[in-house]
Amino acid sequence: MAASLINNKHLLWRAGFGPGIEQIDDLKNKNIKTILNEVFNEESFSPIVYETPDIQPIEYTDPKATAEQKREIQRVNQKQNNELNLNFLQKMTASKEQLREKMAFFWHGHFATRINNSKFNQQLLNIIREKSLGNFKDLLFEVSRSPAMLSFLNNQQNKKDHPNENFAREVMELFTMGRGNYTEKDIREAARAFTGWGYDKEGNFNERKKLHDTGTKTFLGKTGNFTGDDILNIILEQKSTAEFITTKIYTFFVNEKPDSSRIKNLSEDFYQSGYDIKKLMNEIFSSPWFYDKKNIGNRIKSPTELFVGMMRILPMNIQNPENITVYQKLLGQMLLYPPNVAGWPNGKSWIDSSTLMLRLQIPQIWSGLRPMEYSAREDDDMDMGMKSREALNKSFKNPNIIIDWNKVDQALAQKKAEDYLIVNSESLDMNIVNQFSDKSLKMNVINLMSTPEYQLM
Repeated sequence: MAASLINNKHLLWRAGFGPGIEQIDDLKNKNIKTILNEVFNEESFSPIVYETPDIQPIEYTDPKATAEQKREIQRVNQKQNNELNLNFLQKMTASKEQLREKMAFFWHGHFATRINNSKFNQQLLNIIREKSLGNFKDLLFEVSRSPAMLSFLNNQQNKKDHPNENFAREVMELFTMGRGNYTEKDIREAARAFTGWGYDKEGNFNERKKLHDTGTKTFLGKTGNFTGDDILNIILEQKSTAEFITTKIYTFFVNEKPDSSRIKNLSEDFYQSGYDIKKLMNEIFSSPWFYDKKNIGNRIKSPTELFVGMMRILPMNIQNPENITVYQKLLGQMLLYPPNVAGWPNGKSWIDSSTLMLRLQIPQIWSGLRPMEYSAREDDDMDMGMKSREALNKSFKNPNIIIDWNKVDQALAQKKAEDYLIVNSESLDMNIVNQFSDKSLKMNVINLMSTPEYQLM
């Protein structure tokens, strides 16, 4: 297979969610520079919304709210969160701005929050989508002031005389510098600087001056009457911040085994550029080493990458889209619902005996060739309002998908399907695939997507 085809597939999977069906035709002949330009193409930003109408904003904590009102709030929030989830998936699948959505997916796991309030979720999701390729400083400031993050990390309760350290700790440990670059005292002093940062119930950031500790603080060797903004600016002055973010981006987009000398060069450039994310990504995807053999086909697709990749190559009409969230739950990646503040672990953690079986069977289930007979992981606490495996099974309907196989036939006619579906098809034993095929392109595609090789990108 031509090296250019492998490199083009590699780029489309890493800088997006794989080739779309309309890209198949000239994928083999396209110059990598042309594809790079397409990948970095930007259109005007369109936010993700939900259609379900809001209800009167009564907070859970409102003493006047009845049990019935609280249940209703929860029900509406759940419906709206499901819509946001599916609309985010739809953007990843259909958007021409593949890199914007792929970066947003990355930041969604980096700035992980898990709250019920759908309005706050929508706001944060659109911040990370709009700023995903912009400046990391702007992104950090906006995320840090978002009610979703302030709520999730308890900064609403961070007041002078009673500082809450949760937000200050995670900002440093998970979002900027990483462990080992600050002390417990730095956390305490930063927490004092963030006192008073909160939000109102409409979701507006609120610096509550009366709750702010105006005393002198010493943070990372600097002393002053610091505010939350000052703390974030001092964090951004640290080279360790550029290195931590670059490492995380490298292990997500290039290789889970970090290459320290490459990361050092990239992070130096990232720091000098004033944290220009787009410039960093361009440097990565334009570098010859990005296309080294060891970086191709070495990553296990996350459940989201798996679903969206299939939806991009198989034009499908999903009759019960809400049931797609059940697959997310079963495979351990519910969008808007990370397991904890550290986001989703990647790599081998996606695969265990139950998830691998389901992952290999999804192409057959979605094509209507096999029934769905799975239930969620025992250890998972995402109840989604369903309290038991029985409830999950009972409420589950197949997503009821209609795939336009004629379109697939046209796109892959006169082509080897494996060259387009599998990133590194050289490792694939086509004899085994053909054994289960009835020679039709449809069965060939379904069987290729059911191979362990299809799980890699």
